[in-house]
Amino acid sequence: MAATYTVQGFIHFKMQAIQVISLTLLSVLAANAQILVPGKCPKPAVKDNFDASQYLGKWYEIQKLPTVFQKGQCGTATYSLNGKGASVVGVLNRELLADGTISAIVGSARATDPSEPAKLEVSFFASPYWVLSTDYTGHSLVFGCREFGPVHAEFAWILSREPTLAEGTLAELHNILTSTGVNINKLTNSNQDVDYCRAMEQ
Repeated sequence: MAATYTVQGFIHFKMQAIQVISLTLLSVLAANAQILVPGKCPKPAVKDNFDASQYLGKWYEIQKLPTVFQKGQCGTATYSLNGKGASVVGVLNRELLADGTISAIVGSARATDPSEPAKLEVSFFASPYWVLSTDYTGHSLVFGCREFGPVHAEFAWILSREPTLAEGTLAELHNILTSTGVNINKLTNSNQDVDYCRAMEQ
């Protein structure tokens, strides 16, 4: 006899499948040291009147929250106009892996709402990229968040135009993250030593 399915049965099966996929994804995230926090994503204030044209160029990663997609050191992010208009920015992320090879990923960032240009979405994983603070010439503080049922995954990067950043500026950016609810004790330092990172300049 052929099997028959009710609408309610299909919905129940679909919900179970979603729960299994979500639990599997959460297990992968946790196993790779991704920061998971109970509850909904925070909604921090972002940079007023953000100007993407001033943000272009190279930034050095100083500190970050651990992520599943970054495993190396000497991280840099380079932003450029990509020919698709001022609302879309080209992104090149690079890092030096432990085996001496350079990992690079190319994508784009777009403001999802023109009235809030500091709230960008990066094409890599459709990831939120919110610029909370930047002076364009010295530092940038970026925050992102994704919800997974009862928890959310947090992302944060402190960037600098140089391989180092003044302690006073770092403390100010830590204060912003703390006010957002981010545990700054989870931040990891990025190795930007000139000799160690020399391969990145080749």
